[in-house]
Amino acid sequence: MKILRNVCLALLIIGGLNWGLIGLFDFNLVGFLFDGFSYVISRVIYSIVGLASLITVVTWVMPEYDEELHYKKSYE
Repeated sequence: MKILRNVCLALLIIGGLNWGLIGLFDFNLVGFLFDGFSYVISRVIYSIVGLASLITVVTWVMPEYDEELHYKKSYE
């Protein structure tokens, strides 16, 4: 789970930097890098970043460690 969270965090940072470049300089880095290949590849990258944000929200809300459950298991 920790690896998934770190990968999603990296994708969110990349997506955030791209949106920052769009907002400040009207420069789309993903479009620039993958424009020659296909419109579909850009859409896939945007979808992966969106999915990473959803996963990050869900894992952020979920507790990593349930102290009460661990306590019960250690005495059973």
